[in-house]
Amino acid sequence: MTIARWAGIAAALALAVFTAAPRADCDWQMLGVRQVDHRTDHDQIEVTGNKGPFKSIQLRVQGAPVQFNKVTVYFENGPEQVVDMRENVEQGGKTREIDLQGNSKERQITRVVFNYRTEEAGNKAIVQLWGITA
Repeated sequence: MTIARWAGIAAALALAVFTAAPRADCDWQMLGVRQVDHRTDHDQIEVTGNKGPFKSIQLRVQGAPVQFNKVTVYFENGPEQVVDMRENVEQGGKTREIDLQGNSKERQITRVVFNYRTEEAGNKAIVQLWGITA
């Protein structure tokens, strides 16, 4: 086999690997942020000026771990969506991608309320809300 043929095979393989790679973080938009308190068990992030509608959201955590129990997404049009999470997220981690129900016109997010637990002592956690447009 010639060098040109091997180079062609290598290029095709590299193209296949890179096009099959998962979506990059650059597809996500930050919708809001909230510092969560040790004394509270729920908080909310107001979403203003978003470029929705969104097809999925995700919560990311900085500063300290957070255990999410329930997330409720409120929309401009249509009913809210309640998601039972039961998910521990370490500092620097993120929740699974949460798919939003309904058609795209109903997925203009106004706010997200989350029930959670944090450690009693130590750093306060910062929760970021991210979304991917439909």
